[in-house]
Parts: sequence; C-alpha cells; structure tokens
Amino acid sequence: MKLSQSIKLALLGMGALTLSTATLAEQFAIIGGQVHTQSQQGTLAEGTVLIKDGKIERILKGSEAPRGYERIDATGKVVTPGFIGAYTAIGLVEVGLSAGQVDSSTSEHPVTTVGAAIDVSYAVNSDSSLIPITRIEGFTSVATGIEYSDYMFKGQGALIKLTDSDSLIQSRAFMALSVNNSTVSDTGGTRGTLWVALNQALHEASAALNLDLGPTKPWHGMISRADAKALVPVLEGDTPLLIKADRKADILHVLALQKRFPNLDLVLVSAAEAWRVADELATANIPVILNPEYNLPGAFDTLGATLTNAGRLEKAGVTVAIGIETHNIRLATQHAGNAVANGLSHAQGIAALSKNVAEIFGVEDQIGSLAPGMQADIVVWSGDPLEVTEAPEHVFINGQPIPLQSRQTLLRDRYLGLQDEVPMPHNRP
Repeated sequence: MKLSQSIKLALLGMGALTLSTATLAEQFAIIGGQVHTQSQQGTLAEGTVLIKDGKIERILKGSEAPRGYERIDATGKVVTPGFIGAYTAIGLVEVGLSAGQVDSSTSEHPVTTVGAAIDVSYAVNSDSSLIPITRIEGFTSVATGIEYSDYMFKGQGALIKLTDSDSLIQSRAFMALSVNNSTVSDTGGTRGTLWVALNQALHEASAALNLDLGPTKPWHGMISRADAKALVPVLEGDTPLLIKADRKADILHVLALQKRFPNLDLVLVSAAEAWRVADELATANIPVILNPEYNLPGAFDTLGATLTNAGRLEKAGVTVAIGIETHNIRLATQHAGNAVANGLSHAQGIAALSKNVAEIFGVEDQIGSLAPGMQADIVVWSGDPLEVTEAPEHVFINGQPIPLQSRQTLLRDRYLGLQDEVPMPHNRP
C-alpha cells in the first residue's frame, strides 16, 4: 500500500514536472534588442518582448524579464514582426515549368467563365519546400494566389502562415485581376474588350447581391453562378480586389472603377507608373503592392518604371507594400533596402514588409506588428533587416521557435567540405 502510494506520488511529481517544462517552453522573453513594434509603442532602442501561449503578452522597455521565461538575448540585435509576403504563389508551385501539376496556373473550366470562382485555398500545400526556404529569411506569412490564368480574374487568393501544418490564416482573402498586356491577349485582344467585360461582370454580380444563388435557382448572365457568389463580398468591400496595372492610363481606369463601384476595396499591384498619379491614389486611399527594383521598360506598359516609385508614393501619402516573384520573396528585405536608398523612409521600408501588408489584407489585428494580444510571429535579426549582410537568428511563428533549416541548408551542410573528406577520382595536374 505504501509502495503504491509512493509510486502515485512519484508519477504526480513527474506529471507536474512535465507540465512545468511544457509551460516554460511556451513562454519566451526576447531581451534587450532594438524592437520595431510597428504599433503605438514605436521603436524601442532597448526592449523586451514576452511571449506566452502563442501570443505577445507584453513589450517592456529595457532588458529585464520576469522569472519563468526562456530567455533569448537580443542585445545589439533587431527585433521585428514576422514579415509578410504581399503577393506570391507559395504553397501552389514548386517548379513553374514542371511537367507535373502546377496549382499557380489555371485553364478553362465550366464552373467559371471569368475566373472569379477559383479558390486557391484548396490547393495550398503546407509541405512545399518553398515554405522553410522563405521562413528562415524572416517571412512568417504570405498572401498566395494564381500567377497565370486564361481568365480575366485570377481567382480568390489565400493568406497562409509558413508553418508545416494548419497553415491557412484566411481562405478567399482577396480577389485578383490583371489589366496588363498579358490579360488583354486572353480577353478579346484589346483593353476595349477587357474593361467592358469587367464592368459587365461587376454589374451582374451587383444584381445578384440580394438574390438566392442556390443551384436550383435560375441564373442568366455572362458570368457563372459561382463567379457571382465569389464577387458579392468584393462588391460589398469585404474582400480586397487586387488589380495588376502598370501604365498610367490603366491606373486612371482603376481610379474611375472605384467611382463607379464605391464600396470596392481596391489595391494596385505592380504599378510601375503609380508615381505619376500618386496624389490621386492617396486621395482615393488605394494602397500599392510593388517591386521597388522594377526600373526597366520591359514593355510599353512600363516605360515610366523607376527606382524612386516607392519613395514618391510614400511622400504623397500612399500606403506601400513590397511584393516580388514567388521564389524570391525571401529577398524582399533586400529590395526594401534598395527602396530606402532611393527615397523610401527606413520606417516605411519595415512597414512595407509587415504592418502595411497586414492592413491591406485586413488582418492587422492578428499579424504585422508587435503588441499585446497579437500572434507571436517575431524575428530576431543579426542587425538591420534591410541590409543584405544581416540575417535572422531566431524566427517565431505562433510563439514557437522555428528551426533555421531548409532543403537548401541541408544540401549545403551535406556537400560543403565533402571534397576534403572524399578524395576526388581525378585531379587535374
């Protein structure tokens, strides 16, 4: 009886120890770093971020932390929110020209006539090799969507966390559309057709706002029933409409579109010549997602491309976010640094990768800044994250430390120095 009681007490003690260890593992204190909160607290020259149960508990000035937290020394380092890839196809593509399935492109299907019904959240692969490659460079979330389509709309994109499972933050997070040359060629061969088709699609969806779009109900229109359902939250302003447009003339049509449909939550993408209409964009409160290094006239649409685009937009009061091609979104910090070198403020260089992106997609109450109650997506950098020589030293997603390891680092470690261990079969004399 006594032995049995002793065993019970021992087991209870082990359980308590396990619980204590688990609790400790959920509590981290990042101590003494320069903290860019992207919130009302601003930038702390020396601060401490407390993480508990996957959320930010508190942000303190100085380098002191309460007991019971696993301490991470960030002295002399920089702490930022986890960065957000503003527009990618991560989770949808591995190799774009692969002979296998590539979910970042789509072709015609009877369920949709204009592409609005496409929902990429069903295609997201949380085992994608691009996820660890991207997150070890300081990106903890991305917006992902269709890159290539035969349709006018590129469907409904998703917001995902760069975790190994349960990665979906929000399905149907945005609707994407292009009015550039590439889309014109698939929509009647002229913008005269594309814009008429776009207006028709939105008018038909407007007519469906108060209709029952059930499968047994009649529906007649250019767009499909599924397209109309997908466009309803766009017309109500609940889902952002991302429009890729580069030349000034097309951007002016986007501004006119907002006047015709005032509830639209419009976002410009690419926008090489946005600087030419910066004041109008600021007045209309239309943010811009751009690649700040886009400065070559690759086509007649982009004759006005310039490295000063982001800086000029900021000065006019336009919200700027930085987004580049999927496989290189991890290099967006470098691009932000170049934007700063060409007129963008450093504070907005950080915001363009974090807070501004979160605001564009309506998730600023969850990610994109460091404040109590926010999801603990945090990066500790060796130095200024906009400097190409600096790198993440610690990455947290949902309050959990992420190993700084990817397929690329594993291959590097496997083959680096292999020549020293295994003699080559032949050495040139």
